[in-house]
Amino acid sequence: MVKNTTSRRILPTAVGPPLPRSLRAERGYLWALRARGIGSTVEPLWQGSMAGPGKEMTFMEHLEELRWVLVRSAAAVLVAMIAAFYWKEVVFDTVVLAPQQPAFITYRALCWISAQLGMGDSLCIRDLGFTLQNISMSGQFMTHLTVSFMAGLVVASPFVLWQFWRFIAPGLSAKERGTSRYAALFASGLFLLGNLFGYFVIAPMSIQFLGGYRVSAAVSNTIALDSYVSTMTSIPLWTGVMFQLPLVMLVLARLGLVGAKVLRTFRRHAFVGILVLAAIITPPDVTSQILVSLPLLLLYEVSILLAAGVERQQLRAERAGTITAAARG
Repeated sequence: MVKNTTSRRILPTAVGPPLPRSLRAERGYLWALRARGIGSTVEPLWQGSMAGPGKEMTFMEHLEELRWVLVRSAAAVLVAMIAAFYWKEVVFDTVVLAPQQPAFITYRALCWISAQLGMGDSLCIRDLGFTLQNISMSGQFMTHLTVSFMAGLVVASPFVLWQFWRFIAPGLSAKERGTSRYAALFASGLFLLGNLFGYFVIAPMSIQFLGGYRVSAAVSNTIALDSYVSTMTSIPLWTGVMFQLPLVMLVLARLGLVGAKVLRTFRRHAFVGILVLAAIITPPDVTSQILVSLPLLLLYEVSILLAAGVERQQLRAERAGTITAAARG
Protein backbone atom coordinates (compact mmCIF):
# COMPACT_ATOMS: atom_id res chain seq x y z
CA MET A 1 0.00 0.00 0.00
CA VAL A 2 1.48 3.32 -1.14
CA LYS A 3 0.93 6.38 1.02
CA ASN A 4 -0.26 9.56 -0.60
CA THR A 5 2.43 12.18 -0.05
CA THR A 6 1.05 14.89 -2.36
CA SER A 7 -0.77 16.74 0.40
CA ARG A 8 2.44 17.87 2.05
CA ARG A 9 6.13 18.13 1.38
CA ILE A 10 8.76 17.36 4.05
CA LEU A 11 11.98 19.36 3.97
CA PRO A 12 15.19 17.68 5.19
CA THR A 13 15.44 19.87 8.31
CA ALA A 14 11.96 19.60 9.78
CA VAL A 15 11.93 20.98 13.28
CA GLY A 16 8.52 20.17 14.61
CA PRO A 17 5.09 18.72 14.00
CA PRO A 18 2.58 20.48 11.74
CA LEU A 19 0.42 23.12 13.37
CA PRO A 20 -3.31 22.43 13.73
CA ARG A 21 -5.29 23.83 10.83
CA SER A 22 -7.75 25.57 13.14
CA LEU A 23 -4.91 27.44 14.84
CA ARG A 24 -3.45 28.49 11.49
CA ALA A 25 -6.84 29.78 10.35
CA GLU A 26 -7.37 31.69 13.58
CA ARG A 27 -4.01 33.46 13.76
CA GLY A 28 -3.03 33.72 10.13
CA TYR A 29 -0.45 32.38 7.75
CA LEU A 30 2.42 34.70 8.73
CA TRP A 31 2.05 33.73 12.38
CA ALA A 32 2.08 30.06 11.38
CA LEU A 33 5.36 30.46 9.50
CA ARG A 34 6.96 32.22 12.48
CA ALA A 35 5.69 29.57 14.87
CA ARG A 36 7.05 26.72 12.78
CA GLY A 37 10.41 28.26 11.93
CA ILE A 38 12.54 27.87 8.83
CA GLY A 39 12.99 24.40 7.47
CA SER A 40 9.96 22.84 9.11
CA THR A 41 7.21 20.65 7.73
CA VAL A 42 5.48 22.45 4.90
CA GLU A 43 1.77 21.68 4.78
CA PRO A 44 -1.10 23.34 2.94
CA LEU A 45 -0.85 26.95 4.03
CA TRP A 46 -4.28 28.48 3.53
CA GLN A 47 -7.73 28.13 2.08
CA GLY A 48 -9.50 30.47 -0.31
CA SER A 49 -6.32 31.55 -2.08
CA MET A 50 -5.94 33.10 -5.52
CA ALA A 51 -6.04 29.58 -6.94
CA GLY A 52 -9.71 29.30 -6.02
CA PRO A 53 -12.05 29.35 -3.04
CA GLY A 54 -11.67 26.48 -0.63
CA LYS A 55 -8.52 25.08 -2.25
CA GLU A 56 -5.49 24.42 -0.06
CA MET A 57 -2.05 25.29 -1.43
CA THR A 58 1.19 23.51 -0.67
CA PHE A 59 4.43 25.40 -0.22
CA MET A 60 5.56 24.76 -3.81
CA GLU A 61 2.15 25.82 -5.15
CA HIS A 62 2.50 28.93 -3.04
CA LEU A 63 5.85 29.74 -4.68
CA GLU A 64 4.34 29.10 -8.10
CA GLU A 65 1.54 31.56 -7.34
CA LEU A 66 4.11 34.13 -6.21
CA ARG A 67 5.95 33.66 -9.49
CA TRP A 68 2.79 34.47 -11.45
CA VAL A 69 2.17 37.51 -9.27
CA LEU A 70 5.62 38.79 -10.19
CA VAL A 71 5.03 37.98 -13.88
CA ARG A 72 1.70 39.82 -13.98
CA SER A 73 3.20 42.80 -12.14
CA ALA A 74 6.18 42.98 -14.50
CA ALA A 75 3.84 42.73 -17.50
CA ALA A 76 1.74 45.63 -16.20
CA VAL A 77 4.84 47.78 -15.68
CA LEU A 78 6.08 46.88 -19.18
CA VAL A 79 2.76 47.80 -20.82
CA ALA A 80 2.62 51.13 -18.98
CA MET A 81 6.28 51.78 -19.87
CA ILE A 82 5.60 51.16 -23.58
CA ALA A 83 2.63 53.55 -23.46
CA ALA A 84 4.77 56.24 -21.79
CA PHE A 85 7.54 55.66 -24.34
CA TYR A 86 5.08 56.08 -27.21
CA TRP A 87 3.44 59.26 -25.86
CA LYS A 88 6.71 61.01 -25.09
CA GLU A 89 5.29 64.46 -25.89
CA VAL A 90 2.79 64.12 -23.05
CA VAL A 91 5.31 62.68 -20.60
CA PHE A 92 8.08 65.19 -21.28
CA ASP A 93 6.43 68.40 -22.49
CA THR A 94 3.43 68.24 -20.15
CA VAL A 95 4.97 66.67 -17.05
CA VAL A 96 8.77 66.46 -16.84
CA LEU A 97 9.77 69.66 -18.63
CA ALA A 98 6.79 71.77 -17.56
CA PRO A 99 8.45 73.25 -14.41
CA GLN A 100 11.14 74.92 -16.54
CA GLN A 101 8.48 77.10 -18.18
CA PRO A 102 7.46 80.42 -16.54
CA ALA A 103 3.81 79.54 -17.28
CA PHE A 104 3.92 76.53 -14.93
CA ILE A 105 0.98 76.52 -12.50
CA THR A 106 3.20 76.89 -9.43
CA TYR A 107 4.85 80.04 -10.74
CA ARG A 108 1.46 81.52 -11.67
CA ALA A 109 0.19 80.70 -8.17
CA LEU A 110 3.18 82.47 -6.61
CA CYS A 111 2.49 85.52 -8.75
CA TRP A 112 -1.15 85.53 -7.62
CA ILE A 113 -0.12 85.22 -3.95
CA SER A 114 2.30 88.10 -4.42
CA ALA A 115 -0.48 90.28 -5.81
CA GLN A 116 -2.88 89.35 -3.01
CA LEU A 117 -0.31 90.21 -0.35
CA GLY A 118 0.39 93.59 -1.92
CA MET A 119 3.96 92.63 -2.84
CA GLY A 120 3.64 93.54 -6.50
CA ASP A 121 5.37 91.06 -8.77
CA SER A 122 8.20 90.21 -6.37
CA LEU A 123 7.29 86.49 -6.39
CA CYS A 124 6.50 86.29 -10.10
CA ILE A 125 8.81 84.12 -12.21
CA ARG A 126 9.53 85.67 -15.60
CA ASP A 127 12.66 83.76 -16.58
CA LEU A 128 14.21 80.70 -14.94
CA GLY A 129 17.67 81.70 -16.08
CA PHE A 130 18.88 78.43 -17.59
CA THR A 131 18.62 76.28 -20.69
CA LEU A 132 18.79 72.51 -21.13
CA GLN A 133 21.21 70.64 -23.31
CA ASN A 134 22.17 67.07 -24.08
CA ILE A 135 25.91 66.35 -23.94
CA SER A 136 25.91 62.62 -24.70
CA MET A 137 25.29 60.78 -27.97
CA SER A 138 22.78 58.41 -26.37
CA GLY A 139 21.72 60.85 -23.66
CA GLN A 140 18.23 61.65 -24.94
CA PHE A 141 17.43 58.04 -25.77
CA MET A 142 18.57 56.78 -22.35
CA THR A 143 16.66 59.59 -20.65
CA HIS A 144 13.59 58.60 -22.65
CA LEU A 145 13.95 54.98 -21.50
CA THR A 146 14.56 55.92 -17.86
CA VAL A 147 11.63 58.30 -17.62
CA SER A 148 9.35 55.83 -19.43
CA PHE A 149 10.27 53.09 -16.97
CA MET A 150 9.62 55.31 -13.96
CA ALA A 151 6.33 56.47 -15.46
CA GLY A 152 5.33 52.85 -16.07
CA LEU A 153 6.23 51.97 -12.50
CA VAL A 154 4.10 54.80 -11.12
CA VAL A 155 1.12 54.10 -13.38
CA ALA A 156 1.19 50.34 -12.75
CA SER A 157 1.81 50.61 -9.01
CA PRO A 158 -1.91 50.31 -8.02
CA PHE A 159 -2.20 47.07 -10.01
CA VAL A 160 1.07 45.75 -8.56
CA LEU A 161 -0.03 46.53 -4.99
CA TRP A 162 -3.40 44.88 -5.66
CA GLN A 163 -1.67 41.74 -6.95
CA PHE A 164 0.48 41.42 -3.83
CA TRP A 165 -2.52 42.17 -1.62
CA ARG A 166 -4.51 39.33 -3.27
CA PHE A 167 -1.51 37.08 -2.71
CA ILE A 168 -1.07 37.65 1.03
CA ALA A 169 -4.64 38.50 2.12
CA PRO A 170 -6.01 34.90 2.25
CA GLY A 171 -3.22 33.90 4.63
CA LEU A 172 -3.95 36.63 7.16
CA SER A 173 -6.43 36.53 9.97
CA ALA A 174 -9.45 38.82 9.84
CA LYS A 175 -7.83 41.31 12.21
CA GLU A 176 -4.56 41.30 10.25
CA ARG A 177 -6.43 41.85 6.98
CA GLY A 178 -8.30 44.83 8.37
CA THR A 179 -5.19 46.43 9.84
CA SER A 180 -3.00 45.88 6.79
CA ARG A 181 -5.73 47.13 4.43
CA TYR A 182 -6.05 50.46 6.22
CA ALA A 183 -2.28 50.75 6.63
CA ALA A 184 -1.77 50.19 2.89
CA LEU A 185 -4.40 52.81 2.00
CA PHE A 186 -2.92 55.26 4.51
CA ALA A 187 0.63 54.76 3.22
CA SER A 188 -0.46 55.02 -0.43
CA GLY A 189 -2.40 58.22 0.24
CA LEU A 190 0.52 59.81 2.08
CA PHE A 191 2.95 58.78 -0.66
CA LEU A 192 0.69 60.25 -3.36
CA LEU A 193 0.33 63.51 -1.43
CA GLY A 194 4.09 63.65 -1.00
CA ASN A 195 4.61 63.11 -4.74
CA LEU A 196 2.19 65.90 -5.62
CA PHE A 197 3.72 68.24 -3.04
CA GLY A 198 7.22 67.49 -4.29
CA TYR A 199 6.27 67.97 -7.94
CA PHE A 200 4.16 71.13 -7.62
CA VAL A 201 5.97 72.88 -4.75
CA ILE A 202 9.48 71.72 -3.88
CA ALA A 203 10.76 70.76 -7.35
CA PRO A 204 9.74 74.02 -9.12
CA MET A 205 11.16 76.16 -6.32
CA SER A 206 14.39 74.20 -6.28
CA ILE A 207 14.73 74.37 -10.06
CA GLN A 208 13.96 78.10 -10.10
CA PHE A 209 16.50 78.82 -7.38
CA LEU A 210 19.33 76.47 -8.38
CA GLY A 211 18.86 76.95 -12.13
CA GLY A 212 18.93 80.73 -11.86
CA TYR A 213 21.69 81.04 -9.26
CA ARG A 214 24.88 82.66 -10.52
CA VAL A 215 28.21 83.42 -8.94
CA SER A 216 28.92 85.91 -11.71
CA ALA A 217 27.09 87.46 -14.63
CA ALA A 218 29.87 86.16 -16.85
CA VAL A 219 28.79 82.55 -16.19
CA SER A 220 25.61 81.30 -17.87
CA ASN A 221 23.68 78.25 -16.71
CA THR A 222 23.32 75.47 -19.25
CA ILE A 223 22.00 72.42 -17.41
CA ALA A 224 22.58 68.87 -18.62
CA LEU A 225 19.37 67.03 -19.44
CA ASP A 226 20.13 64.06 -17.18
CA SER A 227 20.82 66.41 -14.24
CA TYR A 228 17.46 68.13 -14.70
CA VAL A 229 15.56 64.83 -15.06
CA SER A 230 17.31 63.40 -12.00
CA THR A 231 16.17 66.40 -9.96
CA MET A 232 12.60 66.20 -11.25
CA THR A 233 12.30 62.49 -10.46
CA SER A 234 14.17 62.29 -7.16
CA ILE A 235 12.48 65.21 -5.38
CA PRO A 236 8.88 63.88 -5.68
CA LEU A 237 10.09 60.38 -4.78
CA TRP A 238 11.87 61.41 -1.59
CA THR A 239 9.10 63.82 -0.65
CA GLY A 240 6.68 60.90 -0.84
CA VAL A 241 8.98 58.93 1.45
CA MET A 242 9.20 61.90 3.83
CA PHE A 243 5.40 62.07 3.98
CA GLN A 244 5.40 58.59 5.55
CA LEU A 245 6.40 60.24 8.86
CA PRO A 246 2.97 59.77 10.53
CA LEU A 247 2.88 56.09 9.57
CA VAL A 248 6.43 55.54 10.86
CA MET A 249 5.58 57.24 14.15
CA LEU A 250 2.41 55.15 14.41
CA VAL A 251 4.39 51.92 14.05
CA LEU A 252 7.03 53.08 16.54
CA ALA A 253 4.29 54.06 19.01
CA ARG A 254 2.68 50.62 18.72
CA LEU A 255 6.07 49.04 19.39
CA GLY A 256 6.50 51.25 22.44
CA LEU A 257 9.65 52.94 21.09
CA VAL A 258 8.18 56.45 20.76
CA GLY A 259 5.43 58.16 22.74
CA ALA A 260 3.43 61.35 22.37
CA LYS A 261 5.26 62.85 25.34
CA VAL A 262 8.64 62.39 23.64
CA LEU A 263 7.37 63.93 20.41
CA ARG A 264 5.97 66.91 22.29
CA THR A 265 9.23 67.35 24.21
CA PHE A 266 11.26 67.52 20.99
CA ARG A 267 8.66 69.54 19.05
CA ARG A 268 10.82 72.69 19.03
CA HIS A 269 13.84 70.76 17.82
CA ALA A 270 11.77 69.19 15.03
CA PHE A 271 10.38 72.58 14.00
CA VAL A 272 13.88 74.06 13.78
CA GLY A 273 15.05 71.10 11.70
CA ILE A 274 12.07 71.48 9.33
CA LEU A 275 12.72 75.22 8.92
CA VAL A 276 16.40 74.57 8.18
CA LEU A 277 15.45 71.94 5.59
CA ALA A 278 12.95 74.32 3.99
CA ALA A 279 15.59 77.07 3.87
CA ILE A 280 17.99 74.73 2.05
CA ILE A 281 15.63 73.46 -0.65
CA THR A 282 13.72 76.69 -1.39
CA PRO A 283 14.64 80.14 -2.75
CA PRO A 284 15.77 82.66 -0.11
CA ASP A 285 12.39 84.23 0.62
CA VAL A 286 10.07 83.78 3.57
CA THR A 287 6.97 82.92 1.54
CA SER A 288 8.58 79.91 -0.17
CA GLN A 289 9.97 78.63 3.12
CA ILE A 290 6.54 78.85 4.76
CA LEU A 291 4.88 77.02 1.85
CA VAL A 292 7.32 74.13 2.24
CA SER A 293 7.43 74.11 6.04
CA LEU A 294 3.70 74.11 6.81
CA PRO A 295 2.88 70.61 5.43
CA LEU A 296 5.86 69.11 7.25
CA LEU A 297 4.88 70.80 10.51
CA LEU A 298 1.33 69.48 10.09
CA LEU A 299 2.67 65.97 9.50
CA TYR A 300 4.62 66.18 12.74
CA GLU A 301 1.52 67.29 14.65
CA VAL A 302 -0.48 64.45 13.09
CA SER A 303 2.25 62.06 14.26
CA ILE A 304 1.79 63.32 17.82
CA LEU A 305 -1.99 62.79 17.63
CA LEU A 306 -1.56 59.25 16.27
CA ALA A 307 0.97 58.35 18.98
CA ALA A 308 -1.40 59.71 21.64
CA GLY A 309 -4.25 57.66 20.18
CA VAL A 310 -2.14 54.49 20.32
CA GLU A 311 -1.29 55.16 23.97
CA ARG A 312 -4.98 55.61 24.83
CA GLN A 313 -5.86 52.33 23.11
CA GLN A 314 -3.12 50.48 24.97
CA LEU A 315 -4.23 52.00 28.28
CA ARG A 316 -7.84 50.94 27.70
CA ALA A 317 -6.70 47.43 26.80
CA GLU A 318 -4.62 47.20 29.99
CA ARG A 319 -7.56 48.39 32.10
CA ALA A 320 -9.89 45.91 30.44
CA GLY A 321 -7.40 43.10 31.07
CA THR A 322 -7.05 44.12 34.72
CA ILE A 323 -10.83 44.16 35.19
CA THR A 324 -11.17 40.78 33.52
CA ALA A 325 -8.42 39.26 35.66
CA ALA A 326 -9.99 40.71 38.82
CA ALA A 327 -13.40 39.30 37.88
CA ARG A 328 -11.96 35.84 37.32
CA GLY A 329 -10.05 36.00 40.60
